[in-house]
Amino acid sequence: MTDRITEFRTGDLVFDVVDTGPIDSPGADGAVVVALHGFPQTKESWRRVSAGLAERGIRTVAPDKRGYSPRARPRGRRAYAIPELVSDVAALVDRVGGPVHLVGHDWGAIVGWAVTAQRPELVRSYTALSVPHPAAFLTALGTSSQALRSWYMAAFQMPVVPERTVRAVRSRLEASLRRSGLDDESLAVVRERVVGTDALTGGMNWYRAMPFGLGSATGDITVPTTFIWGARDAFLTRTGAIETAAHVLGKYRFAVVDDGGHWLPETHPTLVAELVADRIDSTR
Repeated sequence: MTDRITEFRTGDLVFDVVDTGPIDSPGADGAVVVALHGFPQTKESWRRVSAGLAERGIRTVAPDKRGYSPRARPRGRRAYAIPELVSDVAALVDRVGGPVHLVGHDWGAIVGWAVTAQRPELVRSYTALSVPHPAAFLTALGTSSQALRSWYMAAFQMPVVPERTVRAVRSRLEASLRRSGLDDESLAVVRERVVGTDALTGGMNWYRAMPFGLGSATGDITVPTTFIWGARDAFLTRTGAIETAAHVLGKYRFAVVDDGGHWLPETHPTLVAELVADRIDSTR
């Protein structure tokens, strides 16, 4: 597949996509980087990283995922279970022509871990940002302060109320995101494309669907993998980051960003692009 794409389909759902970089992706030996965003963000969170990859001759395809794309917002939390999210990525890989070099941040990282464990034939390499392997995360919940840092996951389980609360105290939410390192330009995208739309419910439904299949994301990883973690991440502990190595059986690199927080694609795009490119080079 060498055509530029703007969308892809899974059944009745249509996902918006931004496709940047050289169409033939010479820097990736013809393969494509597929970049998966997190909460509460959109495909725009990859704009700085994809620019850095384009400079290296690498093409990046970044979708607005299920619940975020206006034409892909099914009702009901079961529609956001891990198996459905994996199927979405598989459909995108089929659209662009795989296998691909997969990159994921935050919830995108969780889905990336699941895709890489369950469908390794779709993935040449995997680079995860911020969120550790799901099995390592579960270990951290019981052995570190991770449970305290993840309090909002329980709060999001209620219907309707979390969305109303977030919108009612939007200025506090934005102040919290800013304190954790998100810049004003990125905050504007969150405000206009997520908090101000039904994408907020779509994003929260990922958390609401956690009881329905999160365990399916905990398989071991065999493809070449890099995990990038910010030492100042306010949401993810060092315990989970370190434990991730136990679940990667293939080539593995753990990269710690000493001055990095949670929002690495926005705050450290040059470093992220360099590490993604290095992982791609390792597969040649």
